[in-house]
Amino acid sequence: MGIVKISDLMHENLRVVGNALSRSINAQAEHWMRVGMLTEMHPELDHREICQLLIRAELAGGLDIARAVTAQPGKPRASSTGKH
Repeated sequence: MGIVKISDLMHENLRVVGNALSRSINAQAEHWMRVGMLTEMHPELDHREICQLLIRAELAGGLDIARAVTAQPGKPRASSTGKH
């Protein structure tokens, strides 16, 4: 485990959203990092598909970057709307 330095504004954003979603600041930051990582790795997926991928990863024992890189998250969509 390490320390990540973030801006005061991002810390406040994490606090507000974490409170709203019943997550700690650390849990909210980790959630956003997972979603962002998977969005960069799988730009063809929308937010719903990213959430499904996270659920499947959790059922398989947790998100592992090595497995996530090689995972086939599903059929690519015919057209990408650019929404994440």
